[in-house]
Amino acid sequence: MAAPTKGPRLGGGPAHERLMLANLAAALFTHKSIKTTETKAKRLRPVAERLITFAKRGDLHARRRVLAVIGDKSVVHELFTEIAPLVEFREGGYTRITKLGFRKGDNASMVQIELVLEPVTPKPKTKAAKSEKSAAAPADEPAVEEEVAPLESEEQAEAIDAETAEIVAEEAPAEEVPAEDAAADAAPADAEKADDK
Repeated sequence: MAAPTKGPRLGGGPAHERLMLANLAAALFTHKSIKTTETKAKRLRPVAERLITFAKRGDLHARRRVLAVIGDKSVVHELFTEIAPLVEFREGGYTRITKLGFRKGDNASMVQIELVLEPVTPKPKTKAAKSEKSAAAPADEPAVEEEVAPLESEEQAEAIDAETAEIVAEEAPAEEVPAEDAAADAAPADAEKADDK
């Protein structure tokens, strides 16, 4: 059995609460802003934001999930075609609650809950994402590439070629030394074999 939410139900049983929140969400999507009590607005916020998240997905399954909560097809159509594209780049926080004061009759705290439809620029990737990419890069590759300055003249190009040739010439004898050592090691072994005979 599902545990009840904390605090009293809004008005009556759980079915009545679901219907009340569905009607409030439908009114919010239709009018973009409604005035209600603070308690109802706080209970409406997660329901409305979840429905907007479904609308952002935009597929048939998401539309049917929203239709299971809100029975009015015209409201669901408006949610998917008008509201979802406006909040496409917003990552949550689709509603705003503003306090209005207290109701005259029963002194209930009144608020205005509205959809946040202002355009938002997508956030740039954070440093944490960049560090994950650098950690995922192989250790053989340097993390930062060095910039190569353009050559100004042919003389610089010839000087660089000469330096490269010198470096190659220095490395070549170093490679030949082990071959000579191998021949020297082989000569005493041959001498020992000759002594054994």
